[in-house]
Amino acid sequence: MLWLYRLLFLPIALISAPYYGWRMRRRGGYGAHFGQRFGAVPATLPAKRAGVRRIWLQAVSVGEMLAVAPLIEAWRRDPTIEIYLTTTTSTGYALAAERYLAKGAVAGLGYFPLDFWFFSARAWRSIRPDLVVLTEGERWPEHLHQAARRGVPAVVVNARLSDRSFRRMRRLGPLARLLTCGLTRVLAASEGDAERFTRFGVTPDRITVTGNLKLDVALPEVTAEEMTRFRAELGLGDAKILLGASTWPGEEAALLEAWKGLGGRESGWKLLLVPRHAERRAEIEALLAESGFRYHLRSRGAAGGEVDVAMADTTGELARLLALGEIVFVGKTLPPHTEGQTPVEAAARGKAVVFGPGTANFRHIARELVEVGAARRVRNAEELAEAIRAFAADPAARGKIGAAGMRWHSGNRGAAERSAALVSAILPTRK
Repeated sequence: MLWLYRLLFLPIALISAPYYGWRMRRRGGYGAHFGQRFGAVPATLPAKRAGVRRIWLQAVSVGEMLAVAPLIEAWRRDPTIEIYLTTTTSTGYALAAERYLAKGAVAGLGYFPLDFWFFSARAWRSIRPDLVVLTEGERWPEHLHQAARRGVPAVVVNARLSDRSFRRMRRLGPLARLLTCGLTRVLAASEGDAERFTRFGVTPDRITVTGNLKLDVALPEVTAEEMTRFRAELGLGDAKILLGASTWPGEEAALLEAWKGLGGRESGWKLLLVPRHAERRAEIEALLAESGFRYHLRSRGAAGGEVDVAMADTTGELARLLALGEIVFVGKTLPPHTEGQTPVEAAARGKAVVFGPGTANFRHIARELVEVGAARRVRNAEELAEAIRAFAADPAARGKIGAAGMRWHSGNRGAAERSAALVSAILPTRK
């Protein structure tokens, strides 16, 4: 089967190149270190040392980079372990450079190579890991083959199979096993994810349910002084805030209509939009300009005065900005979107959490939050507006749902500790 993957990889890559090239140019930041896509590694990556075992940890983007923080912290306490960290996106790279590389938490940082045999083998010859770790939904056949032929264990942590991934893999038939056959161990985020992996050839003895790593991510403390500064910089004054977290196309318009339904600028509420992709700023600004309300984009510096709507078109600030919100809508959940962004951080912050029906990526977490009264699910934009009006009028209800979210979060932690221990146990001894 691998020969077929290798045969098809280059033609498919060439056909897809214009689209991905456009996306990379639109998002920016991909020019530096471009050779690493083809198997080069940073010149600053140190040579392997006797008695020190190297983990090659791949985290595709910002969400995964944040999720692996507890693992990196656990492994860096072991002097016999060093981490080479790779990512796929420029935003993930920027976050990792600031949070991990600059603080000496990892031995090196680079971009993950294209999963073609020549590029992958070239990177493997330079990196020479003792163990490879993938995160969440990543499955790279060539990467896993390189690990198997070298006798290097390959582990996936926080392993998930979303509804869309599950459907796609089922359509692949026997070829789907290419995506899992090289995995030494699967540390699943939930029982449901574990069961789905067994459908594609991963035997139960190779699967352990460790829980969701994102429940262990430490939220940054936001002081009262910082809250005041954020409000001033965004132009939000001392109003109550409706916050759209990691929004996708169509959701900003729905939130704007919901905010208007509260009474607009006379309501005592203001709207803060934090889009999932900052490069959509022009599209969202056009919507705001058409609305006629006062607005401000965070990327343009501090606001000159109070506004009605602010957009945080920046990267890596959501965890802090969530502290400002009274009501938080979690994005990528309203139709036609189906996958959902994570509601964990908003629940952990004790916010009144609302999301749409599309929560496939976090189906178990979303269901639990609703069941324990820590979130409200709506079916469409109309129901979203109704839920926001209800929460805005009832501070006690906001407090009750927020307290339930904090209790749920504190009672479901520990995945990082379990995952780190299991991976360390799998890591071979090196002389």
